Order: sequence, then C-alpha cells, then structure tokens
Amino acid sequence: MRVLVVEDERRMAAALRRGLQAEGFAVDLAHDGEEGLHLARTGEYDVVVLDIMLPRLSGYNVCKLLRAEENWVPVLMLSAKDGEYDMADGLDLGADDYLTKPFSYVVLLARIRALLRRGRRRRPAVLRAGDLSLDPARRVVARGELPIALTPREFALLEYLMRRQGEVVAKIEILEHVWDTYDTDPNVVEVYVGYLRRKIDAPFGRSSLHTVRGVGYRLMSDAG
Repeated sequence: MRVLVVEDERRMAAALRRGLQAEGFAVDLAHDGEEGLHLARTGEYDVVVLDIMLPRLSGYNVCKLLRAEENWVPVLMLSAKDGEYDMADGLDLGADDYLTKPFSYVVLLARIRALLRRGRRRRPAVLRAGDLSLDPARRVVARGELPIALTPREFALLEYLMRRQGEVVAKIEILEHVWDTYDTDPNVVEVYVGYLRRKIDAPFGRSSLHTVRGVGYRLMSDAG
C-alpha cells in the first residue's frame, strides 16, 4: 500500500515515513502544498496524510482541488488546529478523517487502516443529480443557477435521497435517517416528498423524484 505524506515539518515527516515503512507501507513525502497536489494528481496512492498549514498551498485547498477533479483518494488531515470549525471545514471540503496534533501514532495507524478498508468511494463535496445540486456545507440547493429554498427537513430529505441516488429507498429507512425515529407516521414521508416535488421538479418541468409503489422513493438524474 502506498501512502503520500504532505507535511512541511521535516522531522515529523521523516518520523511518519519511518513509522509507516516499518508497518510495510511504501511512503512518499512532500513538504509543501503544491508538491503534494502534484504527487496526489500523478501518483497512485491508497491514502494521503495531509497537513493543513502548508507553504504555497494549504491542505484545505489541496483537498478541495482534488475533489473538484473527482480524485477520491482517501485523505486524512493532520493539524494543530483543534477547533470544531476547523475540523468541520476540512471534512466539508472532502477530507475523510481529521486528526489533531499531537496525536497517538497507534491511532494514526488505525485510522489509515480504516481508510484503506473504505477505499476510493466517490465522496463529492457537492451532490448532483442532473442539473440539481445540493451543497451540504453551504446548505444550498439549486437547479442550474437558480437557487431553491427548502426547509431544514426538506433539505435533510433531499440530501439523503441524493446520497442514495438511483436506489429505491423505503419509507422506514427515510424515517430512521431523516426523522431519526420509527415511531412517526410513515405518511409524513409522502407529504414531504410532495413538498419536494413542488419545489425541485414541478417549476422546472422535471420528474427526478419517483414513487416506487409499495416500496419507497427513488431520486434519478432526470433532465426533463
């Protein structure tokens, strides 16, 4: 397994390489964001360990650019910034995990192994279905360039269906993940699906949100 470590503190970078190599990993090092981005673009890495505060290009921007290019290599961010908003920013930009310095090397290895098990699944920062887009971090929904105003519950329902795009999702699953309960009347799902259709489909002549009778609902990429 090949790991790219992007860390400008050279002693830490060297220590990480020695430790990872002792565990059987092949390790490449980069000491600034531009070099790290170039290697991540051109190399076949199984995991990128990415510092945030880097010269020339921040770790945030490295991750953002990789995801914009649909490069889904698993990214573990390392940072001395331990604020909850710093962590949220890293994860919202497409990182898969976030570990604050100083950290336990045992925990670092465990998190790298977890990312290797997960692999290169597609994890876009902005969800898309045709010209319908949903940005979870900015809480923005749009058809093309036209914004769509949704209530928090409508947003949560649409986000869940977009993350399961193309799959038939049962009412009971929606209740569990969007309402966090099985006890609510399942008919509330039908009501909110109706609300969504009137906002994301009807005004635009679309039919992306389908009912699969007796089973549930499916969101499709539908241009018209």
